[in-house]
Amino acid sequence: MGAARAYRAVFALVGWGALGLQYWLMLTGNPDKSPADLTLNFFSFFTILVNVLVAVALTLPVIGAGTRPGRWAGSEGVRAGVTMYAVVVGLVYHFLLHATWNPQGWALVVNILLHYVMPLAMLLDWLLFTAKGQLRWIDAPKWLAFPLIYGGWTLIHGYAADWWPYWFTDVSVLGLGRAALYFAGLLVFFLVVGLAVVAIDRTIGRRDRTRVAA
Repeated sequence: MGAARAYRAVFALVGWGALGLQYWLMLTGNPDKSPADLTLNFFSFFTILVNVLVAVALTLPVIGAGTRPGRWAGSEGVRAGVTMYAVVVGLVYHFLLHATWNPQGWALVVNILLHYVMPLAMLLDWLLFTAKGQLRWIDAPKWLAFPLIYGGWTLIHGYAADWWPYWFTDVSVLGLGRAALYFAGLLVFFLVVGLAVVAIDRTIGRRDRTRVAA
């Protein structure tokens, strides 16, 4: 097994394990709510959705190498986009959410795994094992489609269930205008991180082509 495949296998297991543990903690920690409602809420966290993407991106090249899903997960655009989402998850949690709660025990373990370990694992995977040089500047705004769809879902679900995953999405407290401003600011941050990913990709790709030509 090559280094990339071994690395991805290890962190795929870590990622799926962390997601399973977080789901179990959510179910057992809220006995007054139905499993259906808790499951819907679970998959309404951007952190969870991104960690699912990270786990899939790490798993498919290991178990499906050579297949269409494996090639899709191994493509430069997919891996770069997932990396961008993962980096944003880590940074937004650290600077906007970290001080708002104090997890203990297994909740602390899973919190560290989902917000720090897995984003860093995806970033290192992209830096070390993903081919570079094929991204275009237009890719960065294209990657905003996912957070835009998520924002729309959060608004619909929030109004329907009176439940909001993060304080900066809570329209019932902030009002629609302030929540929209926070969301717009986050979209700009997504774009900045995406452009940084493209810039790194193009720089490394240009360097590698220069080395081959020399």
